[in-house]
Amino acid sequence: MKTLFAKKIEAEHKWYVIDAADKVLGRMATGIAMRLMGKDKPTYTPHADTGDFVVVVNAGKVRLTGKKLDKKIYYWHTGYPGGIKSQTARERLEKDPTSIVSEAVRGMLPKNRLGKQMLKKLKVYAGADHPHAAQKPEKLT
Repeated sequence: MKTLFAKKIEAEHKWYVIDAADKVLGRMATGIAMRLMGKDKPTYTPHADTGDFVVVVNAGKVRLTGKKLDKKIYYWHTGYPGGIKSQTARERLEKDPTSIVSEAVRGMLPKNRLGKQMLKKLKVYAGADHPHAAQKPEKLT
């Protein structure tokens, strides 16, 4: 019996919509990462992008458990000496709610070129509207 390895051109990519309102961030992000990688399909191949497109709406209404809104801190560096910056989850949720969801999913994807390709298939929107109605996305619960 031969092992089947899917090729990138053979992969069939579906579109899914996830409503993030009142969903816990980490649990939702793991499900999204699995869909983007294609691990939910029997044709999963580690070296090929066989995953689906995921559209996340209502990212501004995502829920963080415990005291994470005030205690979780996002750090980044500007590249200049002494240029470390920080922001709490509450501040980031008010300023740019889409970045919280995309950062959580990005941390769960492979750290290579394939992971960057997979992240491009994630579309996150703060409100309830999205411009991907033409792709006829299925609703995920």
